Amino acid sequence: MKVFVKRGDSVQEFEVPRQPSQTVLDVVTYIQRTLDPTLAYRYSCRVGMCGSCAMMVNGVPRWTCRTHVDKVARNERMEIGPLRNLPVIRDLVTDMRGFFDKWARAKGEFHGRQTRQDEVVRVSPQSENRKLADAGIECIGCAVCYAACDVVKWNPDYLGPAALNRAWTLVKDVRDRSTLERLRAVSGDAGCHACHSHVSCTERCPKHLSPTAAIAGLKREVAKAVLLGEL
Repeated sequence: MKVFVKRGDSVQEFEVPRQPSQTVLDVVTYIQRTLDPTLAYRYSCRVGMCGSCAMMVNGVPRWTCRTHVDKVARNERMEIGPLRNLPVIRDLVTDMRGFFDKWARAKGEFHGRQTRQDEVVRVSPQSENRKLADAGIECIGCAVCYAACDVVKWNPDYLGPAALNRAWTLVKDVRDRSTLERLRAVSGDAGCHACHSHVSCTERCPKHLSPTAAIAGLKREVAKAVLLGEL
């Protein structure tokens, strides 16, 4: 099988033998260990828990540890590159600092109402807010949705689907005390209203979350706060 790996401004071709149940991460590992030890890439768990092995495979962002070659190879050819919309450190390794900086800009940190001396807040699993938060809470920050987002490509300042999804889960968390501050953070030109609802983030999310729905929810909450004179 011919594998084309994007390395900076060039593309390098490798010949990789096919194996049963072979993943794209297996292919990259074979190249690095057998053909070219200088190839830089990132991975950790290999079982779809950390998300650190995300790359572009035939132009689509994917977890390479969970992507089987049989499903993506075309005519015994495959293209692999670093995640889109992120600066490249080297070869297949991207700089994730800007991605996580946007989580901070979206006020993605939990600020509880209670102190250590207060009783633990009990939140019913059946409450509407809990259900809405649960729908987006499993994000692991792999940046697949960020790489899939065309708005990030057009507008590098856009907070992006992962950061906005995180903000939504906290807006719906009744234990958090920073809702208005968070809505201010996501209501600017680079916030939730910049989303064009292309649904690319939802289509590509390996965890089957819907950042598109979360962003739509933020738009409603911002509008409600404006009408109430809170923003």
